[in-house]
Amino acid sequence: MNRALEQILPRVQKPARYTGGEYNAVVKDRHQADLRYALCFPDTYEIGMSNLGLRILYGVMNGMEGVWCERVFAPWTDMEEEMRRAGISLYGLESGDPISGFDIIGFSLGYEMAYTNVLNMLDLAGLPLRSADRPGLAPLVVAGGACAYNPEPLAPFVDLFVLGEGEEVTPEYIALYRQAREECWSKEEFLREAARIEGIYVPAFYEPVYKPDGTLAELRVKEGSGAPERVRKRIVEDFEHSYFPVRTIVPSTEIVHDRVMLELFRGCIRGCRFCQAGYVYRPVRSRSPERLARYGKDACRDSGYQEMTLSSLSSTDYPGLLPLCDQLLDYCAPRDIGLSLPSLRADTFSMNLMDRLQRVRKGGLTFAPEAGTQRLRDAINKNLTEADLLQSVRTAFSGGWSGVKLYFMLGLPTETDEDVLGIADLARKVYAAWREVTPNRARGVRITVSTSWFVPKPHTAFQWEGQITREEYQRRVDLLRDAFKKDRSITYNWHDPDTSWLEAVFSRGDRRLADVLEYAWERGAKMDAWSEHFDFPRWLDALAACGVDGDFYAHRQRPRDEVFPWCRIDTMVTPDFLWREREKCYASQVTPDCRSKCSGCGANRLLKGGVCDG
Repeated sequence: MNRALEQILPRVQKPARYTGGEYNAVVKDRHQADLRYALCFPDTYEIGMSNLGLRILYGVMNGMEGVWCERVFAPWTDMEEEMRRAGISLYGLESGDPISGFDIIGFSLGYEMAYTNVLNMLDLAGLPLRSADRPGLAPLVVAGGACAYNPEPLAPFVDLFVLGEGEEVTPEYIALYRQAREECWSKEEFLREAARIEGIYVPAFYEPVYKPDGTLAELRVKEGSGAPERVRKRIVEDFEHSYFPVRTIVPSTEIVHDRVMLELFRGCIRGCRFCQAGYVYRPVRSRSPERLARYGKDACRDSGYQEMTLSSLSSTDYPGLLPLCDQLLDYCAPRDIGLSLPSLRADTFSMNLMDRLQRVRKGGLTFAPEAGTQRLRDAINKNLTEADLLQSVRTAFSGGWSGVKLYFMLGLPTETDEDVLGIADLARKVYAAWREVTPNRARGVRITVSTSWFVPKPHTAFQWEGQITREEYQRRVDLLRDAFKKDRSITYNWHDPDTSWLEAVFSRGDRRLADVLEYAWERGAKMDAWSEHFDFPRWLDALAACGVDGDFYAHRQRPRDEVFPWCRIDTMVTPDFLWREREKCYASQVTPDCRSKCSGCGANRLLKGGVCDG
């Protein structure tokens, strides 16, 4: 650690965020590593270290001969001020070396509200923000993650985007980079070759052309670039044998998810029409219970963790869940290791599962009905009935659980006031179920209802929809809040509308938002996912100064033939399928889950055998 850093750490919160040196962190000889990679997460250490994808890529790259991958997180504002005052550049945690001297800087993009941190981290590294102002091959700026499925708002700042899962494509573009450096290619020569790799989107090779009304006429492929018409996402087809970080870094300070995370499967069989992850992570691929049990036990032994979570988009849809729980609990229960299932579906929560979970200490239970009435749940294809939910909470309450969280969205397509008030009615039925079956009323019950403002995401059946207005969202919140006034056992929380509106703007926006992003950052925008730093008027000023109407992106309903900013990105779920799902929403028709019947979404084309692991 350099002396300047030693001097400032006593003056900041949580200095362990910035020191490195954790158990299982990878330290290599900088003189023997021929490629340095800065793996950046544009949020705090506590958030980034809780990200399983970051841990996987860290392990994959450090397993490559001659590659040294280091972690970089966004410093909290107190640390940033000290770094700028002391002239300390953004550095890799493992070595303390400035990342401006690294070969590749890669950002993991999990949510739109972290975009300003991407710019801030580039500036802290002493690098120009825009790709055009970084003419050299090094450092190459890469981005991937969930937000890369609409790369356009960040396009001018990033050299290339990785679409889909990174375990296999990352070594491919690293190998190409090594070749480019050895053969003295220019940056453009490298990007031309990189664009030939499946899963790589090079934004400089695509040019937006706008109509007079501000909509996209086309996202034109630049002549002579050789870039593909559509960039297909990458997946790990053999998920069973793919890399898993058994020897994972054990943080020196508390993080959000401080536990072993076992990834059961990727994808989702359900097809909820609002869920971007459910579509873009298709097709479904799972690991065997035997392999997962071995990974989980080995990871606990190595790390000393006393908690394990079974992770996926819908854990109770994993076919081998009960055998896996049995194998893990035989190990966990005698050692007082907690086992949790954060992604529960109310229609698959059973007495068998509860009997297994209650062998170790019980945490809270969370269910996401998403909508208050059956009609609206059918419209969004939630495939969940009121009877399913109530049976599940009865099972939990009778087994001794005394708390449940229920998540809903406001502003879903076709939603009416009856649907909004249905949320309160459903919560009261959950309370009645507790009174009916609980073995111990003296303990009381905690029922928490939370609502968020629905954001129509790209690559979903609702990508053509508009978000309801801020005023209408607030009216529905007030309607529901009034309905809960007399329910003392039910707590109602609702999500801040300002950040949800801005999320809609950036998730549905185009390349013109890059100027807005840079303008807001220049005037202090950063850490926007944190309420204490989010300044909504600053964003309104930035939009106005750049002549951009945020409502144009957030609230406008789009015709079927409109060209989307994400039109060059191919998730392999076809637009025709998504449009059919939208039509079925307005007819309140359900689509069966993938395990019951294939609906022909198109994602199976990514698999050699053409059959999903549904």
